Amino acid sequence: MPDQMVARAAVDRDGEEQSAADPSARNAQVLVAFTAVTNLTDGVTKVALPLIASSLTKSPVLVSGVLFTMTLPWLLVALHVGALVDRADRRRLLWLANGLRVAAIAAVLAAMEADAIGLPLLYAGAVVLGVAEVIALTSASALVPSAIAPARRERVNAVMTGVETVSNEFVGPFVGGVLVTVSASLALGVSTGGYLAATAVLPLLVGRFKVARAADRPQVSVNRQIGEGLRFLWRQQLLRTLSLSVAALVFCWAAWFALMPLVATRTWKVSPTGYGALVGALGVGGLIGTLVVGRVNRLLGRRWAMFANIVAAASMVAVPAVAANVWACGAAAFLGGLGSTLWVVNTRTISQALVGADMMGRYSSASRLFSGGALPLGAAVAGGLGQAVGYRITFALFAAAAAIVIVPFVRAFTPEALAEVEAKLSAR
Repeated sequence: MPDQMVARAAVDRDGEEQSAADPSARNAQVLVAFTAVTNLTDGVTKVALPLIASSLTKSPVLVSGVLFTMTLPWLLVALHVGALVDRADRRRLLWLANGLRVAAIAAVLAAMEADAIGLPLLYAGAVVLGVAEVIALTSASALVPSAIAPARRERVNAVMTGVETVSNEFVGPFVGGVLVTVSASLALGVSTGGYLAATAVLPLLVGRFKVARAADRPQVSVNRQIGEGLRFLWRQQLLRTLSLSVAALVFCWAAWFALMPLVATRTWKVSPTGYGALVGALGVGGLIGTLVVGRVNRLLGRRWAMFANIVAAASMVAVPAVAANVWACGAAAFLGGLGSTLWVVNTRTISQALVGADMMGRYSSASRLFSGGALPLGAAVAGGLGQAVGYRITFALFAAAAAIVIVPFVRAFTPEALAEVEAKLSAR
């Protein structure tokens, strides 16, 4: 019996030492919780702000201005944020991002309570939320390799992507639609509480989240760091093609989100709750994608799994061009969410294999400059075209743009390029 007790104690000590050496399991739980709460709140906000705008104006251009201003920071500050992420503590930057979110929502809520809300203030709040999103997403992407061991990353990427999609595009929008039906002020109040709750879990992360630099290594300027990140991305053919491809696909997503609030609620007479459910179809697809991404990768390979997203994104904007039916559009949105998860999980895994930790912040910001920058451009173009030629022709044009992505994607993401990625994943 004493020998068994000694052996058991030794096992327990070994387990504790292993857990201390690799805190990936705990960090994964914290990151998943942070991602879930933050994206649930983002989903509520994403529905609430455009619906508030649609109550103030009937103009497609002005309503799409909410998405435009919320995503404009990707064009204006993404590169500088990337340099900041490679210099600063990435966990502290997540705190900063959520602090900005709380301040922006609180300002809009105070204006609504004072009956002083207008489009300029709504746009200003959206800009601050956009800056916070740039900081949060860039910091979180760069933090994962420091927090999660290589063997766990693909699984953690899949879980985080699924939670992000379900929370941001299913549960959050549905809850947001319900809350706005009761009161827009209630929706904003819930958003404030959500961002505060997400911030509270960050101290539970274990590890160092600032890139260590040699004492004799000179600190280069921010502009030079930005240039290094852009050159790194541009010289990597596969990463460059994926970034440009997702920019075109996000361009189409921006059109969908910019026009659909007005089309659904004003043209199709869908209630705010129904619109939340329509957006939620994206999240349902994302959830299914999370459950099947491993099987799809094994069955089709990463290359064709990601190709499926191009087809799904084109379908999502093609259906409302030909069918004024909320159920058909919901089905297309489901496919869009499914394909998006397949794409995001695989691109995150690929980039974590090809990009070093000291470059991750700048790479992420440079890559997201294309994808995030496509959001305000897509929203602006969709709003202008929607007002000029109607939403059907606008959606048809965006569907054609998505289909064009097929050619460069197939040429760059060759079986040889895929084999190189898999070899680096195995080596890590």
